[in-house]
Amino acid sequence: MMVYSSLLLSLVLLCCCLEESAVAFSSTNNNAPPRPSTKASSSTPPLLTFPLTQVVSDIDDTLKSSGGVQVAGVNLGGIDVQYERGDFYPGVFQFMWELSLHPVTVNQRHYDDNFYDEDSAFSLQLSPPKVAVLTARAEEFKAALEIKDGSKLAKALRRTGELSDVNPTKEWGIGPVLYGSVSEWIIQDRKGLRKFNNFERLIEQDPTGQILQYVYVGDTGELDQEAGETMLREYPEVVKAVFLHVVSSDPPSSYPPSGIPIPSPKLVNGRPLVFFRTYVGAAARATQLGLMEDDGLMRVVEEAERSLKEGGVPKESSKWIDIERDIEMAYRTLEVDLS
Repeated sequence: MMVYSSLLLSLVLLCCCLEESAVAFSSTNNNAPPRPSTKASSSTPPLLTFPLTQVVSDIDDTLKSSGGVQVAGVNLGGIDVQYERGDFYPGVFQFMWELSLHPVTVNQRHYDDNFYDEDSAFSLQLSPPKVAVLTARAEEFKAALEIKDGSKLAKALRRTGELSDVNPTKEWGIGPVLYGSVSEWIIQDRKGLRKFNNFERLIEQDPTGQILQYVYVGDTGELDQEAGETMLREYPEVVKAVFLHVVSSDPPSSYPPSGIPIPSPKLVNGRPLVFFRTYVGAAARATQLGLMEDDGLMRVVEEAERSLKEGGVPKESSKWIDIERDIEMAYRTLEVDLS
């Protein structure tokens, strides 16, 4: 993990430099950047006014559905049966991109308002940090379960950054992946602790939180709440918020007409813990918390709707019921912001 530490600090020191030698920020590039041939200037503006956000995510039932599959009575990754195993949740990649993008936009806006000089050779060039992954998948089975750069998951994340209308980049996608072990598959109660311990390894890249802060996204099915609450209790200075995807092992036919109930948000050590059913709802809450731009919220709404439409999901499906309920919350959020 110290590879991430030295590299991260090196990259941030290069974020603001002469245009011909500017280097984009990436928290997980494994190639050391070249040293720019620039001369220091007392008039150089500050590199970062606001810390960047690295999204830290679980995989199963967070990024994609586990399908509720079991082996010998043990859940193979999660409990969700609303979506088929392997289905990506509508809007999930856009949600994580918008969270990652927000501090970049805020820093750029601050720089333009306070330091921009068209006659200056300096420019601020930032790229959103890649998504870190904390997974319960056993490292002993990494040969079969490793999240590779060519996987559907990695490609989908990368494509979201490449196709963005705002600050498009080919550098965003899967970053560091920290695995679980076989012992957590045998003793399920250890999964939350393992994810928290892996998070502690992750934050060694910037213990001060001056460069990077974190948003953890998990689900309610595999002790992610235990891990997330421990992060908030122990590291409130670097963990901005925790978002938990509410999943259920009950079949959609058993859901109430308005959808399954969602617990109310709460504070843990002064930091927000948010429960959500869809990524539209998560984006609405993130916007309310100042973690996402209004335009970003609308892009998540559009992407979630597009995903269901292209998937041919019937309008009477519980998936549409959940999305439409959260779209109403999104529009209420935007109305408040505009009032």
